[in-house]
Amino acid sequence: MADPRGFLKRDRELPTRRPVDVRIRDWKEVYEDFPADHVRDQAGRCMDCGIPFCHNGCPLGNLIPEWNDLVWRDDWEDAIERLHATNNFPEFTGRLCPAPCETACVLGINQNPVTIKQVEVEIIDRAWDEGWVKPQPPERLSGKTVAVVGSGPAGLAAAQQLARAGHTVAVYERDDRIGGLLRYGIPEFKMEKVHLNRRLQQMEAEGVKFRSGMNVGVDVTGEDLRRRYDAVVLAVGATERRDLAVAGRELDGIHQAMDYLPLANRVCEGDSDTVAIDAAGKHVVVIGGGDTGADCLGTATRQGAASVTQLEIMPRPPEERPSAQPWPTYPMTYRVSSAHEENGDRVFAVNTTAFVDNGEGRVGSLELDEVEFVDGQFRTVEGGGRQLKADLVLFAMGFTGPERGPLIDQLGLELDGRGNIARADNYETNVDGVFVAGDAGRGQSLIVWAIAEGRAAAAGVDAYLTGSTNLPAPIPPTARPLVV
Repeated sequence: MADPRGFLKRDRELPTRRPVDVRIRDWKEVYEDFPADHVRDQAGRCMDCGIPFCHNGCPLGNLIPEWNDLVWRDDWEDAIERLHATNNFPEFTGRLCPAPCETACVLGINQNPVTIKQVEVEIIDRAWDEGWVKPQPPERLSGKTVAVVGSGPAGLAAAQQLARAGHTVAVYERDDRIGGLLRYGIPEFKMEKVHLNRRLQQMEAEGVKFRSGMNVGVDVTGEDLRRRYDAVVLAVGATERRDLAVAGRELDGIHQAMDYLPLANRVCEGDSDTVAIDAAGKHVVVIGGGDTGADCLGTATRQGAASVTQLEIMPRPPEERPSAQPWPTYPMTYRVSSAHEENGDRVFAVNTTAFVDNGEGRVGSLELDEVEFVDGQFRTVEGGGRQLKADLVLFAMGFTGPERGPLIDQLGLELDGRGNIARADNYETNVDGVFVAGDAGRGQSLIVWAIAEGRAAAAGVDAYLTGSTNLPAPIPPTARPLVV
């Protein structure tokens, strides 16, 4: 145990966010530096529980008490070894994961939980600064080849694990740059792309080949990949977007979030100085109350929107953990992201019923109904209708599964009852030698689940190619998170 009295002497502390009026003028990450002695104190709050439920909350099985203890003892180099033992990309999860490990922290039963996520990101950032993160090429090659389709966290995790096992791995990505949603879905203010770029450089040094601008199913067929490679891993994500089929949907000025967010990221990449969908001077309405909606809010704020309103059909969550979502499950509570601090209004329990033309073929406003959620159904509240001004509307309502493109048909893949690609316990599909990992197989989920599935699928591929495997397989594909 790090500090036997640490949780009694110190409360939870997080790094300070940069002042709002400063950070909305740039695209840099919002947090200021966190002093090393503060990190050490936070790690010292870990109780090294007899049964560390934080492990249960994290699908990666991170050795959280161990690296907390090492940080407390100022042994940062061993701490990154423990962290990398279960997580290929802690710089991603430490910035982007909603931290189900923290809501499962035993200390969180009656106190503020350990700042697990912050300690994690401080370990990996220090490791990069100190030069402890080095390529780990295999000692010898297996002679087997693997194609990974998709370069999000699941695909990258699978690719790195397989390359380190000695297989020759090529990653195919239809976008012009590698990274998937990490590259074009996550705004720069949440994760600067330097963290992604240097990890890709490490993977290239380990032998992974990247093939960007290749739309598998169009530029190269599924049959081509099966002929060229000994195994194929599909990590194509769940990119089939939810839409809203109401009157006025055809009007200009209504866009999907994933048509909007990548444009801002491309400006940050230096591709252009302007964007085709610009919130500057507009009244923006974001439909969807989750993280993607908050990303749209923060992006619109930085573009100079006149106003931003985020709509959510569900009622406002409670401030405290509901009794129906007891520890150690992940509770649906009211959370305020950095983007919510910066700007905008959040409106709960409303349903958009129509988009109204401004007279020029563009959206000018929305018609809303207030709703209540009763017995698992939404009911309209009588007399609760109103209009809301909107020059730009963004859909951030989530995704329903993998795109029904030509690749699924070319390979003859079976889908499960939820519309995801079906797979066995070793992550293999109904097609011999074709595996699936991440959101394409489990549906829209968290980044930690994507990385965990990428690692587990890599173990399945390695066993398929060689007859056995030493790669860790942290979770079966049927596992479900502790989320209500």
